[in-house]
Amino acid sequence: MDAPEADAVSDAGRLPSGIARLRRRPDFQRVAQGRRVRMGSFALQANKRAAAPEPPGARVGFTVTKKLGGAVLRNRIRRRLKEALRLSADLEARPDHDYVVMAQKEALGRRFDLLRADLARAFSLVHSSASRAGSTRPSNGRDTRR
Repeated sequence: MDAPEADAVSDAGRLPSGIARLRRRPDFQRVAQGRRVRMGSFALQANKRAAAPEPPGARVGFTVTKKLGGAVLRNRIRRRLKEALRLSADLEARPDHDYVVMAQKEALGRRFDLLRADLARAFSLVHSSASRAGSTRPSNGRDTRR
C-alpha cells in the first residue's frame, strides 16, 4: 500500500477535528436528559457538559438498537452516520456539549447527501430557542410522548 491509500484508510473512521467520541454509559445517560430533535432517519440528543477536567471539544456518541436488525445491519447504519458526520464540516457542534445520534432504520436507505443535510439541520435545531420550547421533559423522568 502506498502512502495516499494508507491515509485514506486511516481517515475513514475519524470524526471531524474538535469532535471526540462518547464511549461511557453514564455519559450517554446524561445526554439523554437534555434536548432532543427528531429527524426522519435519526434523533439527535444534546446536553451541556458540566465543567470537568475532560478535554475541551464536542463529543458525539452513536446508538443503534437491536430492534433495527442484526449486528451487520446495525454496524452499516452506524458507519453511515459516522461518515456523514465526518464529512459535515459545517456542524454547529458546541465545544461544551455532548451529543448522541440515535439511529432509525431509515438512516440506511436515506440518500447520503440528504443524510448529511439532516445532520447539519439537527445540530442547528437542537440549539435553537424553538427546540428548547418544544422538547421539555416531565420532571419525573418518564417520556409521555408515546
